[in-house]
Amino acid sequence: MLKRIALRDFVIVPALELDLQAGFTALTGETGAGKSILVDALQLALGHRGDAGVVREGATRAEISAEFDTPASLRPWLADAGFADEEDGGDDPLLLRRTLDAQGKSRAWINGSPATIGQLREAGEHLVDIHGQHAWQSLTRPDAVRGLLDGYAGLDTAPLAAAWSAWRSASEQLADARSRQADLERERERLQWQIAELDKLAPGADEWPELNAEHHRLSHAQAIIDAVQAALAAISEDDDSADARSAQAIGALEGVLDHDPALRDPFEVLKSAQAQLQDAAHTLHATLRHGELDPERLQALDERLAAWMGLARRFRRPAEELPALRAAWRDELTRLDAATDLDALEARVQTTRQAYDTAAQAVSSQRKAAAPRLAASVTAAMQQLGMAGGRFEVALEPVAEPQRHGREAAEFRVAGHAGSTPRALAKVASGGELSRIALAIAVTTSELGETGTLIFDEIDAGVGGSVADAVGQLMRRLGRDRQVLCVTHLPQVAACADHHCVVSKAAQGGSTRSQVDPVTGEARVQEIARMLGGGAAGGTSLAHAQALLATATSAPPAPPATPGGRGGRKRQRA
Repeated sequence: MLKRIALRDFVIVPALELDLQAGFTALTGETGAGKSILVDALQLALGHRGDAGVVREGATRAEISAEFDTPASLRPWLADAGFADEEDGGDDPLLLRRTLDAQGKSRAWINGSPATIGQLREAGEHLVDIHGQHAWQSLTRPDAVRGLLDGYAGLDTAPLAAAWSAWRSASEQLADARSRQADLERERERLQWQIAELDKLAPGADEWPELNAEHHRLSHAQAIIDAVQAALAAISEDDDSADARSAQAIGALEGVLDHDPALRDPFEVLKSAQAQLQDAAHTLHATLRHGELDPERLQALDERLAAWMGLARRFRRPAEELPALRAAWRDELTRLDAATDLDALEARVQTTRQAYDTAAQAVSSQRKAAAPRLAASVTAAMQQLGMAGGRFEVALEPVAEPQRHGREAAEFRVAGHAGSTPRALAKVASGGELSRIALAIAVTTSELGETGTLIFDEIDAGVGGSVADAVGQLMRRLGRDRQVLCVTHLPQVAACADHHCVVSKAAQGGSTRSQVDPVTGEARVQEIARMLGGGAAGGTSLAHAQALLATATSAPPAPPATPGGRGGRKRQRA
């Protein structure tokens, strides 16, 4: 639940800190006092869009902080996002904070760590449900109606949407293949010819550098042979070769080593040099044995290199890229073969359509089962809201083509009194009826949600008389299991609240400032009397207020408005 909200320099609020309790809390005040400011501020703290206009005139930035009890459903997400330790105890509060400056720049924090606005919004889905005074408008949109019904039924439509996407993708591929069949076939034939040309060459992955190296060596074979022979003569074959001279030096020193030990080191160096000279001579002899001229091999290399270069010029690619080009064309041909295989594409369309139909049928069955339960629950709530004999229906109409959301459209229909034919909610003319129906739907679906806090922002507009008493009792009943905040102008609703806060504004220092104060006892009686009398409270209004408070707080809770409903599901927001 929401435990505390703090504002600084927000609209006409210089500073405000308000502690909130469990149960049903009413927010009242004169018209224009800023009763909805708290709701607007809380929405910003929950990630709704904001702009520089919320910054109080003369201030540099607005700041909103909201403290909640951390719901168990949100703890894994907080831990994964780095905002909390999942193993911490359940008593840790959750702190959301957001600032907006005069330039419109926004910053956000969760439990003191920087966060994105999207993360605030994601956290808010677990914390608060807000129903505005124009909630009925969204109930005329097919997507909102379907979302409410699916939430009531506990439906997860993600698999259905995935099946629809797979079927649409397969259908588009088949249609594209059919329309481009001639072009694809020509492209396929072109690729086959190009691959066949490269297959004739069969270029190896590392062949090009090896060919060039071998060709370079054979084309200089005579120069290599001449150089090797000259080196051999100098090393070992001439009379005064390096090998012979090193042998002479070794023999001269060998006889005097015993007389001068210092000669041992140069002697060993000479012996090592002689061994290296002999190794070099051995290698050079081997080179001569295998380094004969090979004009036939050189010609073959010339022809092979010419073939590589010819294809490289034809396909306008560097010669070293021919092996990779061949592999790429083979992959492309494989894809084209699949794209021109109409039988395989048609089979895939059939398979994905069958998967979609199966998923859509399962969704339809659950919707058809949930629709009458939701209708009965809302109808029961309508009876308590001054629409005795009224009837609510959830109509499911088949759609011509498969849709992402299924094979039917959902529409709310209502009959305002007994004997009338239910009509689409959008065609209900009375503003009071629309408000009451929206309230009945909100109360019904809210009872199934998992969020700890429900906020009703003047959703009781257009309601009065005995219906207002029923609204108050509905709110009071909701407050037994959830925290309920209601911005209201109805004294009957405010009198049913467990807690009461009054919003007021006053001119101070040349500017208008708004504040919120909890009221109890005589102060609460005065506020209820003001709401009853529309101005300064007189004796009659005070007596009426006292009687209203006594009656509201002693009345038994209203009976449940959701027969047949199923709890424990997250409700789609109206």
